[in-house]
Amino acid sequence: MDYVTPAAEDIDGLRTLADKNGVSTFFWDWYGQRRDVSAHTLLEVLKSLGVGVGPESSVHDLHDALAEVENREWRRVLPATIVARQGQRREFPVHVPDGTWVRVSWIAEDGRSGECVQLDRWVPPRSIDGALVGRATFEVPDHLPSGWHRVIATLEGGQVHSTTLLIAPNRCHGGATADGKRRWGVAAQLYSTRSTRSWGLGDAEDLADLAALAADRGADFLLINPIHASAPIAPLENSPYLPVSRRWLNPIYIRPEMIDEYSHASLAVVKAIEELRVLANSSDTTDALVDRDRSWEAKRRALEMIFPLPRSYHREAQFQHFITEGGEDLRHFATWCALVEANESMILPEEVASSSMPQSDRARLELADRVEFWQWCQWIIAEQMEDAQRVAKSVGMDIGMMADLAVGVHPQGSEVWSRKEVFAPGMSVGAPPDMYSQQGQDWSEPPWSPRALAEAGYQPLRDMLRASLKNAGAIRIDHILGLFRLWWIPAGKTADQGTYVYYDHEAMLGAVLIEAERAGAVVIGEDLGTVEPWVRDYLRERGVLGTSILWFEKDEGGWPLHPEAYRRECLAAVNTHDLPPTAGYMAGVQTTLRHELGLLVDDVESVRAQDRLELEQVSARLREYSLLESVDPSEREFVEALHAYVSRTPSLLVVAALVDAVGDRHPQNLPGTNREYPNWCVPLCDDDGIEVLIDALPTNPRLNSLFSVMNAEMKN
Repeated sequence: MDYVTPAAEDIDGLRTLADKNGVSTFFWDWYGQRRDVSAHTLLEVLKSLGVGVGPESSVHDLHDALAEVENREWRRVLPATIVARQGQRREFPVHVPDGTWVRVSWIAEDGRSGECVQLDRWVPPRSIDGALVGRATFEVPDHLPSGWHRVIATLEGGQVHSTTLLIAPNRCHGGATADGKRRWGVAAQLYSTRSTRSWGLGDAEDLADLAALAADRGADFLLINPIHASAPIAPLENSPYLPVSRRWLNPIYIRPEMIDEYSHASLAVVKAIEELRVLANSSDTTDALVDRDRSWEAKRRALEMIFPLPRSYHREAQFQHFITEGGEDLRHFATWCALVEANESMILPEEVASSSMPQSDRARLELADRVEFWQWCQWIIAEQMEDAQRVAKSVGMDIGMMADLAVGVHPQGSEVWSRKEVFAPGMSVGAPPDMYSQQGQDWSEPPWSPRALAEAGYQPLRDMLRASLKNAGAIRIDHILGLFRLWWIPAGKTADQGTYVYYDHEAMLGAVLIEAERAGAVVIGEDLGTVEPWVRDYLRERGVLGTSILWFEKDEGGWPLHPEAYRRECLAAVNTHDLPPTAGYMAGVQTTLRHELGLLVDDVESVRAQDRLELEQVSARLREYSLLESVDPSEREFVEALHAYVSRTPSLLVVAALVDAVGDRHPQNLPGTNREYPNWCVPLCDDDGIEVLIDALPTNPRLNSLFSVMNAEMKN
């Protein structure tokens, strides 16, 4: 409450301080009304950013912080990171003791180097801590290629300072979409799409089969849920959007029998592993949820039987090369896994609470065998995901896998443990209230600090992107607005009591474009929700595709947007993983569930009336384009008509959800819930609620019919 916050007496000064640090002082709610952010929230966020104020600060503290902000960049010789676009010059300041000389040079990634030209920009010196500091202005040359370079400043007296020089492509080259040809693909939740040979949930081998199935029916890509790393112990986090690390993969997706060394196992080991698989893979296909804990317990035991089996010389050499390539990041991740396993908790003792603790190095040595096991698991899952992409490309997909990048990570995960300094303490990321989550959302993920990211030269972002693109022809960035701003929620506050914190989007997107260019990948941004028009324009100009969901695309009168009015530079779809499958959406499942769980703010009958009006308007649009002809169309006819509708848009990419292809009705995720609904645990089912295994997909009549519709429409 603001009356206990002394600094709130100068609310204008506080808002000025927030503005200077990229913290929004107001936002527009989903009714279009302006909402001012409370002084308490502003002070909590500023404290997390290291500004030097907090809820207990006085007006005097506030004014000191304002003065310090003015001097902050003068205390640095070089900017934390210099960001430029390829082919453009970029000026940057260099601060040195007044009256002394400085020489500034650049070093490119390939080892080439040269001098940065000093410009004639006189700026009066400034007194900092009793000493005069001068500012010189230099320029990044316009001939450097895109990439991660360095700028070096050598001061009179011999001191040397350096910083990252990030030079980004002007736009993404588009990967497979550079030819302008329209393509379609399939979206699937991998864990929910299992087979008779899997271990209770879909895995890398199932992924390869699903890719081949989709490719045979004309699909060019397969969009899957994030496969980022999860904790090594139960209870496992169900949400693929709350990983412990986005740099590493989840070994729960390993198919043990496909590991090379398994073929040399003794009959006793083979029998034991088969028994574990049977234990993990339930035969009950009615109302059986995905049980990650059961699957992982069985699979981990199997992996521990295969790990000690002898490896050939070349296989061992490949493993050691993988460890070397993974470097400190892999070592930290594997150490964290071993520590969590040994302590049977993600909340570690204080003496090993971060990678920087001396005891953490000692623990790594003491747990060397387990550290190596977790490194080996990463090698195996990386190999199997690489194989799945190879299969996708070999059977005709020119994009193959479309990776999904989560917004953030678990607050007690390995990424925070490894690099705690780049995260904002006491904050979590979420979303303000909107129509579908009327109480707002708290995703419990700690945000990266914009200042800390810049200090780190955006290396954490670079490494994460590089890993995600390694075995994918495209990447979907969930909530791409996070490259521009994120909704920060102070600890102990509800989701509606947060505010937006802004990031250097030139640097953030620049990192994406560099890595996408190197991987030859398509970049898709999930830009749903309230998005300023300039952001979509900016992303389009930089070659990043947007996302259009049929139910959200409306004209000014609130009617479904005509297909020809859709954006060309986007991925178009009927639905998304945060909505029920189309059959369920048509039945109003989203309203029924939210009403039963007390998540609706508006009267349930008024929401149902809105649902009916929406369906009536969509039906009228489908008939307008002769996609619905019968007076009383079946559910299947309606679903196929919707997909034909989005296929008639000019959008470069169109995707059909696997749940729609088999008539599923159950939502995979109900935003705004945690334990109230079995989010991310629902297996792929048909319209009767009976599980559909991958083995049965090739002959599934609904799937084949829908994919035929997609193929035919996209070829027109």
